Amino acid sequence: MLENSPQQDDLERMDSIGFWDAFKFWLKLGFISFGGPAGQISTMHHELVEKRKWISDKRFMHALNFCMVLPGPEAQQLATYLGWLMHRTLGGITAGVLFVLPSFLILILLSTLYMVYGHLSWVEGLLAGLKPAVSAIVFQAAYRIGIKTLKNWVLMLMALASFVAINQADAPFPLILLLAALFGAWGGRFYPSYFSSNSHANSSKISIERAIIDDDTPVPEHALISRSKLFKIALVGLLLWLVPILLMAWSLGQDHILTQMSWFFTKAALLTFGGAYAVLPYVYQGAVTSFEWITPSQMLDGLALGETTPGPLIIVITFVGFVAGYAKSFMGLDMQWLSGFLAAITVTWFTFLPSFVFIFLGGPFIEATHQQLRLTAPLNAMTAAIVGVILNLAFFLGLHVLVPDGLVTGLNVFATCIFLVSLLALIVFKQNVIRVILFASLVGCTFKYLQWSF
Repeated sequence: MLENSPQQDDLERMDSIGFWDAFKFWLKLGFISFGGPAGQISTMHHELVEKRKWISDKRFMHALNFCMVLPGPEAQQLATYLGWLMHRTLGGITAGVLFVLPSFLILILLSTLYMVYGHLSWVEGLLAGLKPAVSAIVFQAAYRIGIKTLKNWVLMLMALASFVAINQADAPFPLILLLAALFGAWGGRFYPSYFSSNSHANSSKISIERAIIDDDTPVPEHALISRSKLFKIALVGLLLWLVPILLMAWSLGQDHILTQMSWFFTKAALLTFGGAYAVLPYVYQGAVTSFEWITPSQMLDGLALGETTPGPLIIVITFVGFVAGYAKSFMGLDMQWLSGFLAAITVTWFTFLPSFVFIFLGGPFIEATHQQLRLTAPLNAMTAAIVGVILNLAFFLGLHVLVPDGLVTGLNVFATCIFLVSLLALIVFKQNVIRVILFASLVGCTFKYLQWSF
């Protein structure tokens, strides 16, 4: 009998990852993935690379670099990518949907309670404590991603330049990414040591035991580049986007809130890069300033509630949709909740649909190049630039929470204290995000009660 080649053995090892084992993991991840993108990516790395050894560190990081330069939530896209790599399109859809579904359902519940009981003093106290804690969580996320990504002074300077460009010069983010990619391509050719694949911060602690999908495991058949498959994916993705949007425009009109939301959140999904931290300022500008669907205070409240749920941080758009639809009551005053629910479904669909299409279209090309520096160098350079954008968002949120009425009126002392304590607990004492959120919520409620009492 003929023996299998090493490549065939490697591909057969991939079959040892059962679909239902993966299903249970993705479902569990959907309920425990707190801490924003940094925490979610760390959880996936620990479970899939270090504990289960389903995929190697190098391949995990190569996939992560690809997801981080896509528009949309990078952690959810990474889950979709890994699910697709292990179990084809069904695996990708399963991983991506289960990553989002628990947080979507929880946020619908929280949004309902917010609209019905948000005026109560204890709810106001809860949010007063949550907002500065959330700002600290975003700063900590920027710190953690920077530690993992900025491995040398060149990448550090790129992150700094990105921050200055978007914060001071208001440079378009796509332009920043394009320049970073070009610089990375040049640097990868002439100074490859500065732009080689970044290894995970904990890679030195990872066992040398071989992963099921290892560095040299060949690309499985379903992940090979195929023009016919790519055409089918692009066509299905286009129809899933175009048919609902045309139906809404035809039946409701172009000026209806659902039609406006479908167009706006499509643009948010396509034009904003760097994951949730880069999308949020764009969503804030559109939902608060341009369309006036919600108020600035409601946007910050939504971000605070979003941080209390598992799943991607960008799920805050579900809150935005629900609150806007509930307030507009486009189905009648007696159907406010249904109006909010339909708006939440709309914004969630149009925000996350492109992420699946990007992964299924781009995955084969990324798998074909996971050993090639000519692609990894631009990706690493773009990832460094994204760190600067995340830091800019952290600065943006901190400013609005700590000095809500402007620098002239001075700091909000209560918010500043919670922010500093939360930041210290997260970075220095390595406290869990949930503990920090619970602590801030308790302090906020207590502070509001004392104000009310005295």
